[in-house]
Amino acid sequence: MEAQFWLERWREGRTHFHQSRVTPLLQKYWPQLALPAVSTVLVPLCGKSLDMLWLAEQGHKVLGVELSELAVQQFFSENGLQARVHESAQGKHYVAGQIEIICGDIFALSDATLAACAGAYDRAALIALPPEMRGRYAEQVYGRLPAGAQSILITLEYAQEQMDGPPFAVMEDEVLRLYAPLTNAQAIDRRDILEKEPKFIERGLKKLDTVVYRLRREGAVNA
Repeated sequence: MEAQFWLERWREGRTHFHQSRVTPLLQKYWPQLALPAVSTVLVPLCGKSLDMLWLAEQGHKVLGVELSELAVQQFFSENGLQARVHESAQGKHYVAGQIEIICGDIFALSDATLAACAGAYDRAALIALPPEMRGRYAEQVYGRLPAGAQSILITLEYAQEQMDGPPFAVMEDEVLRLYAPLTNAQAIDRRDILEKEPKFIERGLKKLDTVVYRLRREGAVNA
């Protein structure tokens, strides 16, 4: 999607994708990764997700990346955090405690920044991207994480013809195709959530599954 699309959504308050609680599937499956508490965790297209607070509570350094400065500012203000601000070639950095959010383009992250991340958590990034952008995202973000990096990816599956994205349907075969050259990708949970998501019923969906993947980088960082 064009950056302007998401900036307008935040300006207009059309942010139904924001959850007012920590994602239960994150709480259930993240401990399985057994990342050291001090590890840096990347949260791409983070919005103002409360999941970042939970990851920080586990002792992690959290590095969020978000296009909308309004979303970034709301995250810190709504959670009573006073952020220090500085700028770099990667964007505008907001830092408070264990959490840093870069207001900028996920594709502008440097090799050094990504190499410092021991893993990533993606609940709303891949499914926010149209098909033509997903390969670039997987290659330029996950493909530059260090060997051994472990991540949790959460997707949605539904009949795309029944509803326009975002969020887009990203089926398991596509996930495996995108990530197989870069990571060991394994689906570890699949569940039907349509009854819990009435807004998607209103948009015409007949079935809606959420799928959790565990990703592990096996090779060296790409040059």
